[in-house]
Amino acid sequence: MENGKLKGITIAVIEDEEDLLELIEFHLQNAGFDVVGFLNAKNVEKFIEEENPALLIVDRNLPQVEGVSFIKNLRKKGILTPVIFLTAKNSEDEILEGFEAGADDYITKPFSFKELLARVNAVLKRNHLQIQKISYKNHSLNLKDKSLDGIKLTNKEFETVKLFFENQNKIITREELAEILEVSEKSVNVAINRINHKIDIFEPVRGVGYKLK
Repeated sequence: MENGKLKGITIAVIEDEEDLLELIEFHLQNAGFDVVGFLNAKNVEKFIEEENPALLIVDRNLPQVEGVSFIKNLRKKGILTPVIFLTAKNSEDEILEGFEAGADDYITKPFSFKELLARVNAVLKRNHLQIQKISYKNHSLNLKDKSLDGIKLTNKEFETVKLFFENQNKIITREELAEILEVSEKSVNVAINRINHKIDIFEPVRGVGYKLK
């Protein structure tokens, strides 16, 4: 997927459930990352050595190797790539085992993609790798200077555009927008039109809210 790619920050996801792997890839790409998925750990070490990804998201129940053993082996070889375990193993002992193996975070299934993105950003921030831009089609939202395609946004406009860019295939309701913009639902149209006057990017969904064009 071209939308949402952020060159320079690559995440490798190792998950043996193909449907879940595709969903994780989809949400991470929409949030602005380059993502490479693996159904097993077979070629991951070679990929790390050649491509130097910023983060590994690893299931513990992998074919042929347990996730903890895999990460322990990487750490013994001096590979210090940040790791988030994403797994159904959720006992206290299993979580502690994950951290002791060298994980930076540990998420148990079932999980929300909103939480996953928050944890990913937190780990990257701790490792000095924050997202600088989120892309949608030909548009680019700069998270550092709060501009859209080089056009400066107010704080409320920025938070609004960021919400849409992080949920690129979702309709955002007038209620959600009213809360972010701190206006009444009746005033949402005016606020959205103000952004559209700068860059025409939103379209209304009758009776619900707005979506990206």
